[in-house]
Amino acid sequence: MTVKVIGISGSPHRHGNTETLLDNFLSGASHSGAEVDKIILRSMDYTPCRGCNACHKTGECIVQDDAEVIIERVMSCDCLAVASPIYSMGITAELKGLIDRAQYIWAQKFILKTLIYSDPLIRRHKGVFISTAGLPWEHVFDAAFPAITAFFNTIGFEYYDNIIANDMDTHKGIRGHPTALAEAFEKGENVVRVIGSLEKS
Repeated sequence: MTVKVIGISGSPHRHGNTETLLDNFLSGASHSGAEVDKIILRSMDYTPCRGCNACHKTGECIVQDDAEVIIERVMSCDCLAVASPIYSMGITAELKGLIDRAQYIWAQKFILKTLIYSDPLIRRHKGVFISTAGLPWEHVFDAAFPAITAFFNTIGFEYYDNIIANDMDTHKGIRGHPTALAEAFEKGENVVRVIGSLEKS
């Protein structure tokens, strides 16, 4: 079975540092034989969660737009790479808006209990967070991790790995970083091999 990998680019800026890092991850995954696809959030049409809690009763979102289409697509893949630069010490509004719209999946899982992920299913579905930041601080990514963790937990993916690169201002962009692009390619290759081995076991 071919491993399916989807990348989500949560940056409003096309072909910047974070999307370039995501592209290298997807190239590595493709090199290992995966089927890869990329979703550009800024080109999609969706609104933030209204907080109406209607999904807590029905398990469905009352808002009909691209958010549900995106979420259903990513839940069908084997590996999801979620990419966002750090803006104001957190993920972008585009990505946070999508994560919040997954509330109807959260409601199915935790309130209505109509959605159950087995441990083997979760282990076969890998989530990777990809991010860049201009500042050199080691803790610059810390505020992003809880939202990414919540998203992977909601959609039934194991939070498998991070590919993060800070100090972009000093490096003058991701192409000036000494290791990040090669690391992303290698991790793309490796995660496909890991998922493939799990499929065979």
